[in-house]
Amino acid sequence: MSGLVNISNTSHEDTCSPEPQHMSLAVILCLVYLLGLLLNGFSLWVFTCRIHKWNSGAVLQFNLALSDAIISPLTPLMAAYLAMDSDWIFGPFTCQLKIAVLSIHFNGSVVFLTLISIHRYVTVVHFNRSSLLKRKTFVKKLCAGIWGVLIIIGCVYGWVLPVTIGKNHGQCFSIHQETLTNAYFIINFVIVFFWCILPLIVSVFCYSRLVSSVSSINNSSVHGQSVKNKSLRMIGICLVIFGICFLPLNVIRTIAVIVKKYQPKKCRLLLQLETAYYACYVLAGINCCLDPLIYFFGSRNFMKAFKGSLRVIGVRRNVENKVESETLSQSANKNVVGLFTVS
Repeated sequence: MSGLVNISNTSHEDTCSPEPQHMSLAVILCLVYLLGLLLNGFSLWVFTCRIHKWNSGAVLQFNLALSDAIISPLTPLMAAYLAMDSDWIFGPFTCQLKIAVLSIHFNGSVVFLTLISIHRYVTVVHFNRSSLLKRKTFVKKLCAGIWGVLIIIGCVYGWVLPVTIGKNHGQCFSIHQETLTNAYFIINFVIVFFWCILPLIVSVFCYSRLVSSVSSINNSSVHGQSVKNKSLRMIGICLVIFGICFLPLNVIRTIAVIVKKYQPKKCRLLLQLETAYYACYVLAGINCCLDPLIYFFGSRNFMKAFKGSLRVIGVRRNVENKVESETLSQSANKNVVGLFTVS
């Protein structure tokens, strides 16, 4: 079978077998990403159907919502993998597709969050200067280029990390894949530097300058107070996403690949790290639920469109309820008239 490596001849003493994960992990994983799909699906609908004039910030936020939404269709496969004692039965191509989409999802979320941080810094701190990030045409081209790079990187990861068979278990994107230890080690540190440390440094710099700038805004001005509150909320949300969703996942994965490479016989520790990694993976999925708060607090157009959508939905429901009650009332009146007519 193409893309499948058999390692069943490896000595049992030199390998650690995956242990069943608690069913709650699979259940929580599905619930988190289902909620993320609903929130981001609604956000994409607001962007495409309710906001008619986009600025450069809306373009970045739309792409962030898109990168969050693409992972949801594969979530049931990942939950089933956990529920079936980490035994991948869906074939090599599906595993490689999962790895590619995971890479696009997480890397896309990080890079678009970082660009939103830079954009907010530029528009607030350097509001009187021209910048390419303020131009919608340039931002569209930038996002298209980023998607191209993300897809290429995802395809490379999917190609170099195939399914392996060990102890009658199909292993997909697992620390127990003995033949891929070196590949995981190298890829992990590439991810940690380019998709964690570097974006975090850039975001912290932008938000530290942003805090310094908004602290000097005149609170007596309604517009100034609005800009200050909106900026501070965005700072808090973005730093929470980086600190709670992405940082623990990268730290645990780094510890795991180091232990796997240099202490491969410490099975108990590796199994504990594997469980911790899956827990952090679920935690990382919460970013899909938190990102819509950025659109709500960071875009006045999105906030207006969101509130307008709720009003439209509320009006439609009221109209439907009114029509339904009138229909029932007319039907009841007809029944009463018919009763007296018969009598």
